[in-house]
Amino acid sequence: MSNPKNAISQIKRLIGRQFSDPELQKDLAGFPFSVTEGPDGYPLINVQFLGETRSFTPTQLLGMLFSNLKGVAEKNLNAAVVDCCIGIPVYFTDLQRRATVDAATIAGLHPLHLIHETTATALAYGIYKTDPPESEPLNVAFVDIGHASMQVCIAAYKKGQLKILSHAFDRSLGGRDFDEALFQHFATKFREEYKIDVLKNARACLRLHAACEKLKKVLSANPAAPLNIECLMDEKDVKGFIKRDEFEEICVPILERVKKPLEEALCDSGLLIENVHMVEVVGSGSRVPAVIKILTEFFGKEPRRTMNASECVARGAALQCAILSPTFKVREFQVNECFPFSIALSWRCAATDSQNAASENIQSTVVFPKRNPVPSVKALQVRHFQCGCPIC
Repeated sequence: MSNPKNAISQIKRLIGRQFSDPELQKDLAGFPFSVTEGPDGYPLINVQFLGETRSFTPTQLLGMLFSNLKGVAEKNLNAAVVDCCIGIPVYFTDLQRRATVDAATIAGLHPLHLIHETTATALAYGIYKTDPPESEPLNVAFVDIGHASMQVCIAAYKKGQLKILSHAFDRSLGGRDFDEALFQHFATKFREEYKIDVLKNARACLRLHAACEKLKKVLSANPAAPLNIECLMDEKDVKGFIKRDEFEEICVPILERVKKPLEEALCDSGLLIENVHMVEVVGSGSRVPAVIKILTEFFGKEPRRTMNASECVARGAALQCAILSPTFKVREFQVNECFPFSIALSWRCAATDSQNAASENIQSTVVFPKRNPVPSVKALQVRHFQCGCPIC
C-alpha cells in the first residue's frame, strides 16, 4: 500500500503473453506498476531495484518468487530442495508453460510435473477418500473462481483412481471483476458527491480497491454494508453504503458469464446434470452469494466447501510430487489427466500453382484432439508429396 508502483503482483497474467495481447492490455490498465513493451514484443516490468530503475521480464520475476519459496522450504526442512511440482492454470498456452519451467530453472528447481490447478484440487480431494465406488464412478464437479480467472473441472473417481473428464475456463472472470464493479460504482459516486476523481491518483485507487474488496466480503455475509475511508484524496474523508441487491444488480454482466464454462465442462464430459453427484467450490470469488445461487440452479444441488480454498492447489501439487518421488511412500493412486486443447502439427512443402510457379503450401493435421489423455505418444508417418516415399 505504501509503495504501489514497486509492488509487483499477478505475474501469471503477464508471463508468456505478447504485450499487444488485448487481454493483457486490459489487465495493464488496472496495474499500478509500470509495464512497457520489450524489444521482443513481450512485456517488461519496470521497478526501482537497489537504487536504480531496472526492467525485468515476467519469467525473471517468477523465478525470484520460486527462489524465495525454495529458500522458505529449505529453511523449514533443513535440506536442499530441487525437485518440485508446479500448479498452473488450465488455460496456460504452451509458451506460458515453457516460461514457467524456465522460471523454475532460474530458481535452481527441477519441475517434475506441471499440474493443472483444478486437477491438483481434485487430487487433494480424492486421495484421502476411503470409500470410493469400485464399479460406477463418483462424478464431482470442481469450480474454482479465483482472483482473476474461473476454472471448471469434472472428475470421475474409482477406487485408487482419478480420471479428469473435462476442463473449461474463462481466463478473465474472477473476484477482481466484482471488486472493479464496486470500485467504478463508488468512484462515480465520489466524483459527484465529493468532487474528487480517484482515477487520477494511484494511491487513492489502490486504497479504494482494497476497501471494495473488503466490502465484497462483508456483503457475502450481510444484506448491506457501509464504506468509510479517511483522507482518501485531497484530505477528504468519504462515506458510502450499498445493499447486496444493488451490488448484484451492478454485477449482472459478470454473473451472466459464470454459466458458460459450466455448460462447456458438462458438455465435454459427456455427462448429464443428474450424473454429477457433488459440486465442490474453491476460490475467493466463489463466496459471492449470487455465484452460489447460479451454481445451485445449474447443477440442481447445493455446492459444498469441504476443502481449504487457500491450500487445496498447493496440497494437490505436493501430493503429485510425492507420488512421483521414489523417496516418499504414498498410497496407490492413479491420476488420468486430459489436455484442454487440441495439438496440431503444421509443415510447409513446396507446391506448384496453376502457372507452374513455386509457392509455399502450408499443411497441418491434428495429432491429439481436445481432451486427449496425457501423457500420450503417437507415431506419425509423412509421405513425400512427389514420389510418395515415407520421409519420417
